[in-house]
Amino acid sequence: MAPLDGQVAFITGAARGQGRAHALRLARDGAAVVAVDVCAQIESVDYPLASKEDLDETVRLVQDAGGTIVAAVADVRDLDGLRAAYEEGSRRLGVPRIVVANAGIMPVGRFGNDAPAAWRDTIDVILTGTWNTLQVAVPPMIEAGEGGSIVIISSSAGLKGHTDGSGGWDAYTAAKHGVVGLMRSYAWLLARHRIRVNSVHPSGVPTPMTLNEPMSDYVNSHPAEFARLGNAMPVLWLEPEEIAAAVAWLVSDEARHVTGVTLPVDAGAAFV
Repeated sequence: MAPLDGQVAFITGAARGQGRAHALRLARDGAAVVAVDVCAQIESVDYPLASKEDLDETVRLVQDAGGTIVAAVADVRDLDGLRAAYEEGSRRLGVPRIVVANAGIMPVGRFGNDAPAAWRDTIDVILTGTWNTLQVAVPPMIEAGEGGSIVIISSSAGLKGHTDGSGGWDAYTAAKHGVVGLMRSYAWLLARHRIRVNSVHPSGVPTPMTLNEPMSDYVNSHPAEFARLGNAMPVLWLEPEEIAAAVAWLVSDEARHVTGVTLPVDAGAAFV
């Protein structure tokens, strides 16, 4: 028997990268998956965001692994649209007892007149998007009365200060700190319902959000800032599957008494 047999997981930002890795790992552990992604470009983001074809590929990979998945295009910034996608997935698969709030963006190099849009979009996707995810998923979890587990994907940037003064980096660091506040608050709020809430804090992960030309240009032009993003251990990247393994543990019964925790999976980046 797989550790998550009979459970349903709701995952945002699931079309590629970490979100896809979470969907695959939880499906292999027995969970049915409700997957959403915006599948559209956000103007302040210079690198290409996920497409509908990317989301379809996540569906194919989960199904090829023997899993069950319902996927929908939904923007975490749009509470009503996100709720509609969640409710359709719940209707088809059951109420999710696992939630992975993963959706995020990382604009870089947005200064001057470009800074406000990058700030607004990043805060809206990461912080407001996480809050929207909680608004959609928590009430049905409470009503079901069977407990559950929520994992918010933060960052090593959510545990230490980092920015180049641009709107995107300011917002990324602020939002990744902000979701920790949400996590701790909801961990306290939901403990009485046996719903656990934790955050995971990766350092660099090789996904399209980090492996792109704007990020490469940033690294080359800001060596001091990049150095502070480095890992203490002699590894350059954490693979998406390694982050998914931490998520899988947190949502499993093995972590049934773990709540309110900021879990670094970062090769020591938080204390560099």
